[in-house]
Amino acid sequence: MPIGGLNAARKRVAWLGRILGTGKVLGSTACATLLLPRVAFAADEMSSSFPSIDANTMMLLGAFGGMCAFAITASVAYLRQRRAAGALCEHLHREKSELKLRVDRLESMLNSDEQRIVVWTGSGNAPQVWGVLPEQSGVPRATNQLLAFGSWLSAKCASDLERRLDALFSTGETFTTTLTTRVGTFVEAIGRTTGGAVVLRLRDMTGERQIQAEISARNAKISGELHMLHSLLDALPSPAWQRDAEGKLIWVNQAYATAIDAPDQKAAIKEGDDFLDSAARDAAGKNRNEDGCFTARIPMVAAGERRVFEVTDVAANVGGAGVAIDISELDQVRRELSRAEEFHGRTLDQLVTAVAIYGGDRKLQFHNEAFRQLWELEPVFLESSPEDGAVLDALRAARKLPEQADYRVWRNTMLESYQSVETKEHWWHLPDGRTLRVVASPHPQGGVIYIYENVTERLDLESRYNALIRVQGETLENLSEAVAVFGSDGRLRLWNPAFSRIWNFEEDRLSQLPHVNQLESTCALSPAEQEAWDRLSANVTSLLENRTPVANRMERHDGAVLDYATVPLPDGGTLVTFVDVTDSVNVERALVEKNEALEQADELKNAFIQHVSYELRSPLTNIIGFAQLLTDPKFGDLSEKQGEYADYIRSSSSALLAIINDILDLATLDAGIMELELSEVDVAATVEAAVEGLKDRLAESRINLRTDVPDNIGSMVADEKRLRQVLYNLISNAVRYSEEEGVVDVVCNRKDEAVEFVVKDHGCGIPADILTQVFNRFVGHNAGARRQGAGLGLSIVKSFVELHGGKVDINSVEGKGTTVTCSFPAKPELSGSIAAE
Repeated sequence: MPIGGLNAARKRVAWLGRILGTGKVLGSTACATLLLPRVAFAADEMSSSFPSIDANTMMLLGAFGGMCAFAITASVAYLRQRRAAGALCEHLHREKSELKLRVDRLESMLNSDEQRIVVWTGSGNAPQVWGVLPEQSGVPRATNQLLAFGSWLSAKCASDLERRLDALFSTGETFTTTLTTRVGTFVEAIGRTTGGAVVLRLRDMTGERQIQAEISARNAKISGELHMLHSLLDALPSPAWQRDAEGKLIWVNQAYATAIDAPDQKAAIKEGDDFLDSAARDAAGKNRNEDGCFTARIPMVAAGERRVFEVTDVAANVGGAGVAIDISELDQVRRELSRAEEFHGRTLDQLVTAVAIYGGDRKLQFHNEAFRQLWELEPVFLESSPEDGAVLDALRAARKLPEQADYRVWRNTMLESYQSVETKEHWWHLPDGRTLRVVASPHPQGGVIYIYENVTERLDLESRYNALIRVQGETLENLSEAVAVFGSDGRLRLWNPAFSRIWNFEEDRLSQLPHVNQLESTCALSPAEQEAWDRLSANVTSLLENRTPVANRMERHDGAVLDYATVPLPDGGTLVTFVDVTDSVNVERALVEKNEALEQADELKNAFIQHVSYELRSPLTNIIGFAQLLTDPKFGDLSEKQGEYADYIRSSSSALLAIINDILDLATLDAGIMELELSEVDVAATVEAAVEGLKDRLAESRINLRTDVPDNIGSMVADEKRLRQVLYNLISNAVRYSEEEGVVDVVCNRKDEAVEFVVKDHGCGIPADILTQVFNRFVGHNAGARRQGAGLGLSIVKSFVELHGGKVDINSVEGKGTTVTCSFPAKPELSGSIAAE
């Protein structure tokens, strides 16, 4: 059949179905679809048999007939099924009503009793809750609060209930228990399983049951506490006991049995032996307080030893109990502690650091002598055990505390040490300039220990030390002398810029602190340097106990000359210094060469002067002799003019001879061959002889000479000739530099073991710039109108005085005169001659 005809047939069937109202039977297009092929096939056959009837019409008629038959059959079956379903529904409705009535009756019965029932029917289903409890029971009505057991039960009961429910769910173990709510009421909990469900029943316990539950709980609590107390007392090493109203022992601990030598506790109770002796029992019966308590320290014998017990025994109508604590060791410890505290107190009194100990009540318990001296507080005040705050107030009143902007806040801060568990440190800068380091340390027994350390000197020393270190550092940095310090391990520890500069070291290399051997390998470039550095390395790394400083000189390969020295340090290190003396050595060499040349020239000069002096002395002696002959009347008279000239010749020749003799004496001294002819010398006669030789000059110069020689001046050991020459030169100089009609004083006295000769003039004096040179040879100064001397007199004086072992002192004020003092050792025990050194 063509597809177009099939579609048209489908439309017609649907139209007939709507017309006949058989939508319930023909509501499915699928039924029509199944029948259409058969109807189409039958229509084709009928159309072939009846050519006058259309095939589509035939198919429509067949389909209509089949559907009518099917609709009738289905309608009959539907009606039958409907009647059966109606009867079933009516039966089920009646059964439902009956069941609902029964459930309502059961719920009414459950709600009529004061209880809550919780039922769990499956792991995924929410529990069902029935019943109600009064509010005073402490059980919440809301389901979510009811199932949160910890919100309305005590912690112990909540955990116990959850544990029992877990066991009920897992193993089906039923339970019945009494729970305590947070408001103090009791609730009975019963757990059961039935028909695969878990049921929890909660009932409020009222009336007698409530009272019974409370009594049971109280009894369990008291029994537990009594058991716990007995366990605690049984664990104690102290004897404990309990008696009934008749005074019989009903319980003792193991220590009690041990103390009375009983095998165990039961035996001790059975035998009834009392731990206390009769005297102690009598004392307990007489000395109880109003509460029936007796407490005393009683010495007793326990376990075969005599010990001291602190006994506490309590008696009441229902019985009594007691405990005896062994305090023998505690008593011994207390005595030892008392002795230790006394010893520590004496020790602290010897300290220079102030110490104060305050108790837990903030009162002063102990202070040492240094504390009293530091704050200068009255002993009466300190012995009254003042509080810490009172001591601070007293110190503030005396202006002995640091100045504070808010004293109250500062005071409270200081007193916070009583609540602190750590040591605190404070710095007090007192108004008098002192600085204290105050340490507040918690006392093990409560309170605070204060330590007041006067650090004024320490801070001053630290400041000065730091300043000294800085000065030394700056000094070391700016020294031209190279300085290096090596440690005991031979490694470089400290150096200054001059060290790196003199050896051409880079700072980076020196900062690595190299070993002395490494520096030696760099610096020793010549045999002389190698030898010097070997000595330096040996001194630095030497292990000898007695190390000594070493100083030497080295010449470097570049021509530089260094003086080096090593100084052992107390810490085992070594200080090494290098000084570049190249310029000094060069100058020294030049000076040595020049000095050698000068010495040679001086020797030539002395030889020349000595030779010339000897050569001049002989003809000069002849001249003097012939001049004396000319003035002698035996050889003829001279005219007045001739006599005057002859006198001039004699005086000039004598002066020249004196100069030549002085030169010869100096030459003899320089040659070291001058010898003194020591003998007993009359001091007064020697002074008179020196003055006698100058009478003509004194008369010529009109100088007044005053001598002051004591009669008991006595004698001395000296070379009389040289002593007279010394006095002659001193007086001659004084006459030369004195004005006409002037005065020259010669004073002689004896002091200790020395004889002093003082020659003083009142002339022009010696200028300050020449005074330091007057003892040099050929040094003189302008004497005014008089002729200046040769400058040898004082030089010879100094040489002869020192040759005698004496000394010369000169004082001069320009315009007022000069004083020369010569001190000779008397030494009367010496005799003979000594040679000049």
